[in-house]
Amino acid sequence: MDKLADYRNIIESILEKHHRIPYSHGQIESKLIIDRDRNNFLLMNAGWDGKRRIHGCVVHVEIIEGKIWIQRDGIEDGITDELVAAGVPKDKIVLAFHPPYLRQHTGYAIA
Repeated sequence: MDKLADYRNIIESILEKHHRIPYSHGQIESKLIIDRDRNNFLLMNAGWDGKRRIHGCVVHVEIIEGKIWIQRDGIEDGITDELVAAGVPKDKIVLAFHPPYLRQHTGYAIA
């Protein structure tokens, strides 16, 4: 299997695991949105916590030019460790939520 397919499967597997974790309060649902054709993977939440509307992106990951770009990471311990544990090299992961000048200090890819 090629790297692109491997990365797609790894990302989907990790997000699917987080998608299955139920919220402990409110009427909040997890929404897993996968667009393999465009290499976009999102984990969203939507619902109500009492009178407060909840709707937002928990995780947004893209595959761009052979690298995994983490655009948003709202998972408690972060998705990066799970990607590395699944076999993705650190130099293939871009922490896009950090400004470019800080990425050189993260131990992950700059771009």
